[in-house]
Amino acid sequence: MLTTLSQAQILTLIFLTALGYALATAGIKLTSDGAPGLFPLLAITTGFLIATVSEVLLLRGTELSTAYLLIVAAETILVLAFALSLGDSLSPRQVLGGLAVIIGMVLVAH
Repeated sequence: MLTTLSQAQILTLIFLTALGYALATAGIKLTSDGAPGLFPLLAITTGFLIATVSEVLLLRGTELSTAYLLIVAAETILVLAFALSLGDSLSPRQVLGGLAVIIGMVLVAH
């Protein structure tokens, strides 16, 4: 059963869900690069906790198909920004391909 969420609440929850998944992904990347200490594990745990709570609240007020596409689009942008901040590079072809996928997902979701 869907509850009523405002568009602002839906967008906030989509952003928080994507941010949580992106944070977990960053922790996983740091772990794979051999980062020592608890920070990567905390990033993974905190990220998945934020994503889980936000997505549960989001799915109470919107359809899974719509929410999932928008979450993936937002998460993709956040993870790419993180990768670029680490010095990863993208070719113009990869950027155009990524933009096409994100635009397509947003169009399908509306």
